[in-house]
Amino acid sequence: MLSGSPSKFAVALFSGFQALDVFGPLDALNILSYSHPLELYILSTTLDPVSTIPAKAPTPGAVGQSIVPTHTYQDAPNDIEVLLVPGGRGTRDLEFTQPVVDFIEATFPNLRFLLTVCTGSSLAARAGVLDGKNATSNKLSFEWVMSQGPNVKWVRQARWVQDGNIWTSSGVSAGIDMIYAFIADQYGEDAATQVATVSEYTRNTDSTNDPFSKAA
Repeated sequence: MLSGSPSKFAVALFSGFQALDVFGPLDALNILSYSHPLELYILSTTLDPVSTIPAKAPTPGAVGQSIVPTHTYQDAPNDIEVLLVPGGRGTRDLEFTQPVVDFIEATFPNLRFLLTVCTGSSLAARAGVLDGKNATSNKLSFEWVMSQGPNVKWVRQARWVQDGNIWTSSGVSAGIDMIYAFIADQYGEDAATQVATVSEYTRNTDSTNDPFSKAA
């Protein structure tokens, strides 16, 4: 591990999060942890399992999965270095996701890095931490996300964007490319290559290579 590389990660969950937004980056971190020991906290409003299906107005016939939190936002560890915020249908419920927004706002000053996937950037925008920053989001929801952060410098053509200690990525699978770029930046290119090899994943190493930007 490079000197000063972060080792304590947390994921901010809410009902209706997008599965790949979470499990894509986490799988890369899982593999990384075998050679670079890490700690991971899973956060939510309660310790009840959190479903990928939104709590309000679920779609009949929709299937989903649940993940069990390790901590609530109220008793979250105070040593979190990297916070990952996913997107998903649940981000549209502004009232339900307010605890996530409040946690981002309160925690950000003590974080080393904030990472968002998909419409997770809308939560960070609502927290005010993206104001004046370059950021991106899911292209099919781009106009709505922009409305949640009018003071953010939204970048339409980007697979992911890094602005200081904030990393934001485009829709769903883009979070995987972002986490590989983050791993390369923080743990070294060799570490990122090793994780990608184990995953048999072909990395997109060009953050501007965004074929989905035309959908925005």
